[in-house]
Amino acid sequence: MTSDEFAKPGSGAEDDVFQPAERDRPSDSLTSGSSDSSSLKSDWSTRIDALKQQESDLKRSIADLQTAYNRLTQDQFKKIQTDISRMVQQGTADLEQRKRTLQLETEKLERRQERIQAEMKTTFAGASQDLAVRVQGFKDYLVGSLQDLAVAAEQLDITPRESAAPSAMSSEPEVVPRRGTPRTESVSPELGFAANTFQDQAERVRSLLDQYRMRPDYYGPVWQLRRTFEPIHAERVSNWFFAQGGRGAVKSMGSRLQNVLVASAALSILHTLYGNRLRTLVLSNSPERLGEWRRGLQDCLGISRADFGTGQGVMLFDAPEPLSQRAERVTSEGGLPFILVDEAESVISLALLQFPLWLAFAPDPMNPVTDYDFY
Repeated sequence: MTSDEFAKPGSGAEDDVFQPAERDRPSDSLTSGSSDSSSLKSDWSTRIDALKQQESDLKRSIADLQTAYNRLTQDQFKKIQTDISRMVQQGTADLEQRKRTLQLETEKLERRQERIQAEMKTTFAGASQDLAVRVQGFKDYLVGSLQDLAVAAEQLDITPRESAAPSAMSSEPEVVPRRGTPRTESVSPELGFAANTFQDQAERVRSLLDQYRMRPDYYGPVWQLRRTFEPIHAERVSNWFFAQGGRGAVKSMGSRLQNVLVASAALSILHTLYGNRLRTLVLSNSPERLGEWRRGLQDCLGISRADFGTGQGVMLFDAPEPLSQRAERVTSEGGLPFILVDEAESVISLALLQFPLWLAFAPDPMNPVTDYDFY
């Protein structure tokens, strides 16, 4: 037997031996494919579970965020409501406080108005005008004096003139010294105030006094009394007209404003009787008091600055000598001088007593005159 022959059987057997192993190979590959598929399926399941878990986490986060948003929104809404409510309450409280303050101020103003009205009735113009009168008095006097001085310089007449003028004291001519030269004055019966002789004037005067006292006209014409006139004032004026004949002193009312009121009533009546012939000359020894007279007469009679001056209705003097000279000139020109003497004048010049109309205020011994400080 040759080696080739010997090899054949061997090779056939060898093929038979190894053939089953080759048959088992497909099953191994199937097993391997099945294992890979299971592994892949397991991976996908894991990923799906992870995604589902992530989805659930996201949903839970969204729900938490929505809850937090709702809570924050509610908190902010409640806070806004609280702030608005607090602002409304605070604004209401402020408005109520302002309302109470305005009510208190209104009540104060009403009480002040009532007090001022009562004061005007009892004390003529009230103490509130006293300070203004005193502050403006000196200024008004200086301005008026300078104007009077300028007018006087322009109207200065060096040539002496002599003329007759009416007198109110008697029906006989009287001789009155004028700068050392005697002159004769004629008598005018219309200047008398005795009730028996001049009944028309007496009735007219009483009628005007009653009108001032019972029917005051605060917006009447110029030169008419515009202030409240009490019975005590009417008594002073009536006594001066009928008991003293328009020449004499009356007891002071206790204040310059009250005295100005009495003088204004007398001046108003005289102006009604004699019209533009009347010239009023006021005598006081200080510029401040003259300023008070100026303001008081303006307030009581409704006159203005144009009614004051050398040749106007009211003239102011701080010494009796120039006043007497001016009164003589007024008389010589056919006018009627009416002299008012302030209570601060302790002595009356005899030169003033020659004129038919003069009213002086005698200080009350129980109430002496108060000298105000100058400003």
